[in-house]
Amino acid sequence: MAAPQLAPVRGVLLDIEGTTASISFVHDVMFPYAAERLEQFLATEWEKSEVQQACQQIARDAGFESLDQWHSATGSSPQQLVIDQVRRWMAEDAKLTGLKALQGLIWQSGFHSGQLQAHVYPDVLPAIDRWRQAGIDVRIYSSGSIAAQKLFFGHIEGVGNCLDRFSGHYDTTIGGKKESTSYRRIAADWGLPAEEILFISDVADELTAAHDAGMQVLASERPGNQPLPPDLPFPRIQSFDEAPLP
Repeated sequence: MAAPQLAPVRGVLLDIEGTTASISFVHDVMFPYAAERLEQFLATEWEKSEVQQACQQIARDAGFESLDQWHSATGSSPQQLVIDQVRRWMAEDAKLTGLKALQGLIWQSGFHSGQLQAHVYPDVLPAIDRWRQAGIDVRIYSSGSIAAQKLFFGHIEGVGNCLDRFSGHYDTTIGGKKESTSYRRIAADWGLPAEEILFISDVADELTAAHDAGMQVLASERPGNQPLPPDLPFPRIQSFDEAPLP
């Protein structure tokens, strides 16, 4: 396959799952870690403001104005409502702001204790270093909360803290990853024309949304990813080394 061609790029926007890290690490390590500790975490941390904020967002994501309204409508305890809803959403791999915020809070203790160490593909960090040395700005856009992103890249297995490689992070508080308006907002926040930003992801709808917003895109085809549609009209790479960047 011929190498993909790109117009000049000043910024690279990266997805995480299936792009910088394997889907299996996220689904087989991080998700079970949060699921196993969910009930105990809520029992001991319920009153903390950041936990309450995440749970209030979960209530809103579930279609209620607040935890109190949710409780009044169902009669169930707020904690149990959150537990049951989070388990359903995790089984569905839902990309919802409240769920991701709560997962991030649970992962925090795991990363800080050393029980969790993040995985990235071996080509990722050397490629980012090359891009940055060439003057290209690198940022992350993930459905995982910004706090969870920083935990992830702050605790890379065998490397440690890699956060200095990124100058910005975005999550679903800026908009859904399958909505073109989200990528326009990112470009505006970044201060770059959309056409000078390259977005790399393994999800067809995300790539299409970014492209519709004016960004350049590359499709990530990593081992274990869901196959991309054969008619997806975007260039594909299996390693960051294949990206036509410095």
